[in-house]
Amino acid sequence: MKNTQLWKSFVPVAVNLLLGIPAIVPIFLVWYVLSNGPLADLGWTSRDPNEDDGMLLWLVILVPVVACFGGLWALVNIWLRRKMFDAPTPYPYWLVCVTATLAPFFVGIGIG
Repeated sequence: MKNTQLWKSFVPVAVNLLLGIPAIVPIFLVWYVLSNGPLADLGWTSRDPNEDDGMLLWLVILVPVVACFGGLWALVNIWLRRKMFDAPTPYPYWLVCVTATLAPFFVGIGIG
């Protein structure tokens, strides 16, 4: 019985690690918009000198990409949580899912 429960707990981690690979694109887009917009206005980052198109173009690109990925990510994780577990507490599950999804992005930053 314990092996079955242990196996079930690794499935969401593996799925979210795989979802983290395409998540690199929306996470990078969010960082790019923030670093050239509000964070640059605060003086925390410097603007890209070649960025002269304005932020509206980036928001037109950013919003659909993040909305599509966020919707897909939420639906997959809600389905996995209902399918794999009877009634777990929600906080550790979602924390592990978010961490596993962000892991490929931070590994890519560490390598690059």
